[in-house]
Amino acid sequence: MRHEIILQKMIGYIDKILAYTCGCTYESFAENTQLVDACVFNLSQIGELAGKLDAAYMQAHPDIPWRQMRGLRNKIVHDYEGVNLTLVWEIIDADLQQLRTDLLTLL
Repeated sequence: MRHEIILQKMIGYIDKILAYTCGCTYESFAENTQLVDACVFNLSQIGELAGKLDAAYMQAHPDIPWRQMRGLRNKIVHDYEGVNLTLVWEIIDADLQQLRTDLLTLL
């Protein structure tokens, strides 16, 4: 049950990012500091939630990039100025929809 709540929250953050960036290009994303801040914050929340899952649960679902989500969160929190916007955009543009689908299958 606890895992389901965490996954639902993660999906909610993904949905926010996808809604915020719908129709965006990298250029329009990078030029909008409020959009960048909102998306980076939500990505950090996803990583924070990934850290709340126990190791056995993550090991039972190795196809989900738990470690990478947590690593991105740590990078954002500890070195916000050093966050690579190109990488953030690639995650949003290429990875989030699939992550959302994969998390939904776990519910």
